[in-house]
Amino acid sequence: MLADSHCHLNYEGLAEVQDAVLARARARGVTAMLNIATRECEWDAVLATAEAQADVWATVGIHPHEADAHAHVDAARLIARAAHPRIAGIGESGLDYHYDHSDRARQQANFRAHIVAARETGLPIVVHTRDAEDDTFAILADEMGKGAYSGVIHCFTASSDFADKALELGFYISISGIVTFKNARDLQAIAARLPIDRLLVETDAPFLAPVPHRGKPGEPAFVADTVALLAKLRGEDVTELASRTAENFHTLFTRTRA
Repeated sequence: MLADSHCHLNYEGLAEVQDAVLARARARGVTAMLNIATRECEWDAVLATAEAQADVWATVGIHPHEADAHAHVDAARLIARAAHPRIAGIGESGLDYHYDHSDRARQQANFRAHIVAARETGLPIVVHTRDAEDDTFAILADEMGKGAYSGVIHCFTASSDFADKALELGFYISISGIVTFKNARDLQAIAARLPIDRLLVETDAPFLAPVPHRGKPGEPAFVADTVALLAKLRGEDVTELASRTAENFHTLFTRTRA
């Protein structure tokens, strides 16, 4: 059992060969995939894939890069679309100060709207954060004070301190293929010590293909390679770690258990 907690099956590079991509994932033991939305124009296609594939679920959300172009997407709009039973999460949303493709204040407003939607629907939020640790945590903590909600820090590349603070809020942490890169020593050290009951794995396909697939489009099948490296780092049995991270996926994304 493996679960890819974050992929983009409808992105260029995967969409054209989606059936083959799904077949390769299943052949390597991937039994669940979460197909992530980043723009409103993707919502229908992402959901359609989830409706057509029993082992694929979808999210509804707006990436921080797209916040300026989606000022009209508020919590109510997200909540309405999230009523569909194949929508298992809210996002991805968050803050990205590395590229600043959208105004920071607009990113923050977009992020808070997603948290409100997560709280109201009971669905977990999928959080993107890059070069924005302080503001990301401040918003997460402030919103948690208004009412509990759940979520995951996707494609974790932040600091050890941020990991600890996110865990204290009850968040899960998802590790991508970046952990297999030679220059990822800090991330490897964090991944080695994360509590087993809060650990998820992902590909972020078609991005971030892990070793030994560097240079190729990422795909959900490659989550098996990330788990293999994680098992070595943590001194754990690879089959047990795969099953436990899949179990965590279904624990967090409760609609995937239906």
